[in-house]
Amino acid sequence: MDARDRWRRFNQFWCCIPGLDISLDVSRMPMDEAFVRRMGPAMTRAFDEMAALESGTIANRDENRMVGHYWLRAPDLAPSAEIARVIRASIVAVQKFAEDVHAGRVRPAGAPRFAQLLCIGIGGSALGPMLVADALGHPSRDKLTPHFLDNTDPDGIARVLAGLSGRLGETLCIVTSKSGGTPETRNAMLLVDAAYRAAGLSFAQHAVAITMPGSAMDQHAKQQQWLARFEMFDWVGGRTSVTSAVGLLPAALQGLDITAMLEGARLCDAATRISDPMKNPAALMALAWHAATDGRGSRDMVVLPYKDRLLLLGRYLQQLIMESLGKRLDRDGKTVEQGLTVYGNKGSTDQHAYVQQLRDGVANFFVTFVRVLDSGGDSLEVQPGATSGDYLHGFLLGTREALSDRGRPSMMITLPRVEARSLGALIALFERAVGLYASLVNINAYDQPGVEAGKKAAATVLALQGRVFASLKGEPRTAEELARTLNPSDAAGDLETIYLILEHLAARGLARRVEGHSPESARFERGSDKGQG
Repeated sequence: MDARDRWRRFNQFWCCIPGLDISLDVSRMPMDEAFVRRMGPAMTRAFDEMAALESGTIANRDENRMVGHYWLRAPDLAPSAEIARVIRASIVAVQKFAEDVHAGRVRPAGAPRFAQLLCIGIGGSALGPMLVADALGHPSRDKLTPHFLDNTDPDGIARVLAGLSGRLGETLCIVTSKSGGTPETRNAMLLVDAAYRAAGLSFAQHAVAITMPGSAMDQHAKQQQWLARFEMFDWVGGRTSVTSAVGLLPAALQGLDITAMLEGARLCDAATRISDPMKNPAALMALAWHAATDGRGSRDMVVLPYKDRLLLLGRYLQQLIMESLGKRLDRDGKTVEQGLTVYGNKGSTDQHAYVQQLRDGVANFFVTFVRVLDSGGDSLEVQPGATSGDYLHGFLLGTREALSDRGRPSMMITLPRVEARSLGALIALFERAVGLYASLVNINAYDQPGVEAGKKAAATVLALQGRVFASLKGEPRTAEELARTLNPSDAAGDLETIYLILEHLAARGLARRVEGHSPESARFERGSDKGQG
């Protein structure tokens, strides 16, 4: 393709979001006008299904729930006056609480104003708020400095708490859990509660809950008289919750402009309802995904934002896209094993990491470049006529060209700058693209059976751990001997898991390896009972 043809395609497959100066270019993806026409009927069905979803139809059939994250930034579109009312009330409550915290009206008696913010959550309850905090925050402007706990790793929790040593009294904690029973969040909360008690402080006087009304978390927070409780809506999934209180409350407490973020998302939603796919950036993105992967996830999506502030975008999109699209069954119950693998860090760091493979290695991917026009920072010329921002932009365009020369597909999103409006729009753009693509490949983007299966399997392992520990009495025994004791009818069924549990118990000091170096020969005996519960 010569330069003139490339320019023609660039104009043809370029699409913008009115009022936001955000554009999408898919001209270097493997699609043409004929492909768009062939996909026309499927795209029309996708638009119809999206309209039905926004009108309040049951979209998450596994849990018999509506899916209403689009209403969060446009309450007038909600299917009932009551839903519209609770959305507006939630935003007002978030803003009022943040104002009261900043003014010092909310704090324990005699304590200093809150200056630190510790957010405890997992999955969408952490990834969205973390992206927003990192993308929009600045140490010189943040009203509260954010910290996050998003795992049940005791060492990771201890590291974060060590960074808050001596400052827990000025640290406000947000605990986010829809049910209150999510193990990672519950465990982190208990460890943080213990840290407050060790410091002679009341966790309840520093704690806020974001949860569903009536949940175990809600009841606990009410009983313990936490500072406040904010509602998680039944019809908003974790991976699309960033424009609910889940994302808005931490952002408002940090001092970020949540009104602008909601407005950016609303404007993007409006632009992505247009029925002409060539004028709808989310539809174009979904079609480009389909063209690049044959509608089967045959290529990975590499996210390359050329901006430090968007470092966490790849992690955020991993959950949004992979949890939504990674499904074994389609909506007709047919085994399809769908998905779209997402990974990425940031440019130009990636040019010194894996761009070598992208250009010359296996061609199993397409790239999503994110270009930001306003460099920000210092405009010092690092050589005559060129700033460090000029170099960054040059690396982006150069990498895009180098990949294109090798026939490696890419698309590019251009933002005027990283600010609340553009970030809200960027999030909304991918949310809509995911929903439309799911319709094109006939899967449900809004359930997550694999996640639930993993939770059940973990509970089974923990129950087995308790039985293994209880059986560690008398003479040292191998994993196989323990297995015969625990399950005489199927002694081989749990052998590997039992051995791995024994290693874990030994690391905790609850068991001791007394002989044998291989899994088969190793014998274990009871260690200390301390810590088992």
